[in-house]
Amino acid sequence: MQIQTPDWVKHAVFYQIFPDRFAKSQQPHKRLLNNAKWEDWDAEPTLQGYKGGDLWGILEQLDYIQSLGINAIYFTPIFQSACNHRYHTHDYYQVDPILGGNEAFKELLDAAHQRNIKVVLDGVFNHASRGIFFFHDILENGPHSPWVDWFKIEGWPLAPYTGDAPANYEAWAGIRSLPVFNHDNPDVREYIMEIAEYWIKFGIDGWRLDVPFEIKTPGFWQKFRQRVKAINPDAYIVGEVWKDSREWLDGNQFDGVMNYLFTGPTIAFTAGDRVNLEQVKGRDYKTHPPLFAADYAEKIEDLLKLYPWEIQLTQLNLLASHDTARLITIAGGDIASVELATLLLLTFPGAPSVYYGDEVGLPGGLDPDCRRGFPSAENWNLEILNLHKQLISLRHKYEALRIGEYQVLYALGELYIFARTLGTEELIIAVNVGTETAKGNVDCSSLQTQPHQVLFGNGEVEWNGKFVGLTIPPRTGCILG
Repeated sequence: MQIQTPDWVKHAVFYQIFPDRFAKSQQPHKRLLNNAKWEDWDAEPTLQGYKGGDLWGILEQLDYIQSLGINAIYFTPIFQSACNHRYHTHDYYQVDPILGGNEAFKELLDAAHQRNIKVVLDGVFNHASRGIFFFHDILENGPHSPWVDWFKIEGWPLAPYTGDAPANYEAWAGIRSLPVFNHDNPDVREYIMEIAEYWIKFGIDGWRLDVPFEIKTPGFWQKFRQRVKAINPDAYIVGEVWKDSREWLDGNQFDGVMNYLFTGPTIAFTAGDRVNLEQVKGRDYKTHPPLFAADYAEKIEDLLKLYPWEIQLTQLNLLASHDTARLITIAGGDIASVELATLLLLTFPGAPSVYYGDEVGLPGGLDPDCRRGFPSAENWNLEILNLHKQLISLRHKYEALRIGEYQVLYALGELYIFARTLGTEELIIAVNVGTETAKGNVDCSSLQTQPHQVLFGNGEVEWNGKFVGLTIPPRTGCILG
């Protein structure tokens, strides 16, 4: 079968926003909470505290987002919930009133679309919360509840709040606030499909699916794709799967996954022995041991062979997310590691995703510290910000950086060089992760042209027939075009 994925994703640069922490509206709006006692914006985030970010605040920052070159936003959950991250869904049809409700979201969605910015929402369909109406009815009525088969009840009574007694129902990761849906129940499946359809009809451009590998019911994700694509064939469906994802990327389920198989090696290569092992503990991506260029090349070439090219172009590539420590913290504050990894991210096939604040050097350790409030302008790292703007602009300018072939040209020691080519548009990208100047004599006989103009970064270029001599200063990279 011919695999089809949304064309717009291949040309997208995503910005991941955690809504409680990005921006508070500065304009007056009708609110349910007018004098809320929010956690201090710049204080260390806590597991249960709210900082009061809202969708109107994001709307007011669309100029900033657009100035980065961003043309797609992925929001972590926005539906009504009783936690700051909103993965504990209470009502899938209502945007959380703290964020401004459905009205604020419609206003934001329309404004984003006017700027040609796509919007993807987080779908948490494996589990709900003990506050969702259906589960609450079970808590009130026990085995008499008409919803009792919607969850995986194992006995009575249920114990949703205390650890002193068995929960008597299946909860995600054993967390009692997250009862798992019974997806074998056709009514549950239909309920989830209708939610997916509702928001696609509302105008969103796709779904990011939380822990989709937890749903084992045969045919579930195939049906999900059919229902969503029947409304909008260009809707993006991307799954949170950290490992080899071939079973979901057969063209019948997801268009891509969060590409942590890119993240891990890229951090291991660019941050090397600077990686703080405490900040990657318990995370399913391999950021250590340090990689030399040949090791990195092998992992990248293996990754590019793993999925069909049409899928590679719609992978969601990232360096950090709400589930990981931020790269600058993992790398012990080393700015060069961040810049080199960002260069590799923005020249790789698939849609790059920037986690809010990474573009200004916002630090943060493991959850909840990686979910800090977006910093005020006086605390921005302008070097990192300008690098993001430059690289995103180049990605938009050169189609080869988006959909061109990826070919490793040289990988020796700490110098890694590759080409992105599309017809006669050919670019060479070189990265030196070492602390000494690196020189490489590269066979470019596979190229039709001789890229010689330095489009980004620093490097000396000398062509000799089909060979190019590249001299790259320590801990830097360059793009030739």
